[in-house]
Amino acid sequence: MKEQLETRMNELKAELESGRQMMQELDEKRSNLGYAMTRISGAIQVLEELSAGEEESVQD
Repeated sequence: MKEQLETRMNELKAELESGRQMMQELDEKRSNLGYAMTRISGAIQVLEELSAGEEESVQD
């Protein structure tokens, strides 16, 4: 009985560690995605401003 408990406890500890590692990887991916989206949003804003400026200069 004690062996079975030890085995199950070790299995659960391994699952917990695996879950922690997976959570860390997902947090890193989320952070990287947020950074990429911020960069893309900034690039869109710059392009919109350039486009608006170009339209104004064409109208003058």
